[in-house]
Amino acid sequence: LQGNLPLEEVFEQLSTSRCGLSSADAAERLQLFGANRLEEKRENKVLKFISFMWNPLSWVMEAAAVMALVLANGGSQGPDWEDFVGIVCLLIINSTISFIEENNAGNAAASLMARLAPRTKVLRDGQWQEMDASVLVPGDIISIRLGDIVPADARLLEGDPLKIDQSALTGESLPVTKRTGDLVFTGSTCKHGEIEAVVIATGIRSFFGKAAHLVDSTEVVGHFQKGAITKRMTAIEEMAGMDVLCCDKTGTLTLNHLTVDKNLVEVFSGGMDRDMIILLAARASRVDNQDAIDMAIINMLSDPKEARANITEVHFLPFNPVDKRTAITYIDSGGNWFRVSKGAPEQILNLCFNKDDIAEKAQRVVDSFAERGLRSLAVAYQEVPERSRHGDGGPWVFCGVLPLFDPPRHDSADTIRRALDLGVCVKMITGDHLAIAKETGRRLGTGTNMHPSAALFGRRGGDEGAAAAVEELVESADGFAGVFPEHKHEIVRLLQASGHVCGMTGDGVNDAPALKKADIGIAVSDATDAARAAADIVLTEPGLGVIVCAVLTSRAIFQRMRNYTVRLGPPCHAIASTTNVQFGTIMAISKDRVKPSGSPDSWKLNEIFATGVVIGTYLALVTVLFYWALTRTTFFEVATLVAVYAAVGFASISGVGWRWAGVIWLYSLVSYLPLDPVKVAVRYALSGEAWSLLLDRKAAFARRRRDYYGEEERRGAALSARRALSDHLLSSRTPRSA
Repeated sequence: LQGNLPLEEVFEQLSTSRCGLSSADAAERLQLFGANRLEEKRENKVLKFISFMWNPLSWVMEAAAVMALVLANGGSQGPDWEDFVGIVCLLIINSTISFIEENNAGNAAASLMARLAPRTKVLRDGQWQEMDASVLVPGDIISIRLGDIVPADARLLEGDPLKIDQSALTGESLPVTKRTGDLVFTGSTCKHGEIEAVVIATGIRSFFGKAAHLVDSTEVVGHFQKGAITKRMTAIEEMAGMDVLCCDKTGTLTLNHLTVDKNLVEVFSGGMDRDMIILLAARASRVDNQDAIDMAIINMLSDPKEARANITEVHFLPFNPVDKRTAITYIDSGGNWFRVSKGAPEQILNLCFNKDDIAEKAQRVVDSFAERGLRSLAVAYQEVPERSRHGDGGPWVFCGVLPLFDPPRHDSADTIRRALDLGVCVKMITGDHLAIAKETGRRLGTGTNMHPSAALFGRRGGDEGAAAAVEELVESADGFAGVFPEHKHEIVRLLQASGHVCGMTGDGVNDAPALKKADIGIAVSDATDAARAAADIVLTEPGLGVIVCAVLTSRAIFQRMRNYTVRLGPPCHAIASTTNVQFGTIMAISKDRVKPSGSPDSWKLNEIFATGVVIGTYLALVTVLFYWALTRTTFFEVATLVAVYAAVGFASISGVGWRWAGVIWLYSLVSYLPLDPVKVAVRYALSGEAWSLLLDRKAAFARRRRDYYGEEERRGAALSARRALSDHLLSSRTPRSA
């Protein structure tokens, strides 16, 4: 049902009334629509186990196992059962470990289902009953009150407005006011009020269910199509190739706690300072209220008890959507009566006696805050000479305007800067408003090239109004605002389609689909169970600094593998001999002090397989040559220095001389030196850049991306943004002129 339909049409389309459904109708609809829960997609355990044997590396092992039976089964020799059994056992062990780890990770849809309200009040057969949320059907009348988790998508009926916290669904940091006729979504929480509602969607058809469906239907995308291999259980190694990191703003880059920016508080009343205005705003707040704005103001005090210190509360007027303000009438320590009000600037301004004189200035301040993504809250006070809670009081005095914002985490800016230095493009994805996203980006240094979610469908916001290629827009944007789970999912898909290795961080239910879709899904430390289940990596410490450490660790792994496979001089049998004799060498490999790459690395499987085929063919031909030399010549009899000088008469052994010794040394050099030219030749044939890469000391098994979405320009923009922020903070500390 569309959200703008009149309630009467909603009742008509749902074939219900304000008296609710009968038990018979509800049972019939339950059969038609199904239970109000997310169907868990069950996988065949056997097929799941076998799937771990179906990937490029497993194919190589399986081919080797077959060759061990087929190629060795010639002449009088039987199959090479030892090698066959060894390869198969190794394959089974690897698959078993991967199966156990992924099975323990759990099902993301099950975690999403856990957020559904288990019990709810339903109007059935004309009576209110408490029933399981799973039996709700479209057309049911339900009751929603303070603290309830909304059990199904519903349209609100007549009654007082609600305040709904839907941050876990949309990323909005403030509770949203919902009035008669508005939609409320499954999984959101009621923070204030009580009202009845008619259910319009349940289960997988709800807004919450669509997000769960995205998580459950998303397939893991392997990097083999892009030149590398992806396995979810080895995501820490895959981070070496990550070149885009999409960050959710609320709770990830920010603290998800509203805060008053004290340095930006505008003072309008003479004789007052910023501390006094904050104290008055705190007095007009409920100390024990769950309201986010009240708690933000109370937290600005050194002690929450200061809000009621040395005063006696006479009457408190709570917030309502008509007046859009709160007010308190109190008696101070001197016995004087006062009334303080805080709320929407336009409403507070209308109370004041001198509104015509200060209206223009107040509007400029509010507009300035709005442009920077800050919410405005005005404060005013009056004396109450009547000494009565119902007294009209004296003239209202406009005190000032407070800016509200969701502050960034203390380490977010530094983490983003370090990520940019490592060649990782950071994009902010949020459900908040565009202005708030731009202000957060300015504070963190990610940039202000933000776009609304409508841009993902080919319509750009702003004054241009011109159509732009969605793929190019996603690549060039610093972030997107006002997005829903489908949008985040689409952003990750577009980045992957453009050939990028995409990471996604998040903490809420709304992040779960994108976390599942991303190449590397990262759930922060305080993430919901749904986000953790959908992610590949779960952080155990707050902030994003751990991600940078993980990137550096994964790149160190690549550098270590490169050093021992490409740049190491001795032939393979020399390495094997050394490690067999000195086991400390093997242990030292994992502790080498390698320097991580300053740019993304990723596996180039086409080059690895091509090089392996060429070198393998070369070694096979050499083996045939060795066999011929062993059976048809005396080549191997002249092998050592002993053979040159040996002269054992009773054993009929005599030295072969330096002529044959020279042949042995010449053969060793000729058979070893071609290995490196073969590598270079294969690389040149694949890319045509062998010599330039060789001269630049680039590895044959890793690649570096040079195009980081305009890295130099981005660094310059980030530096300019930080300088602008510094200049602003300095100017905000300068005393204002009268």
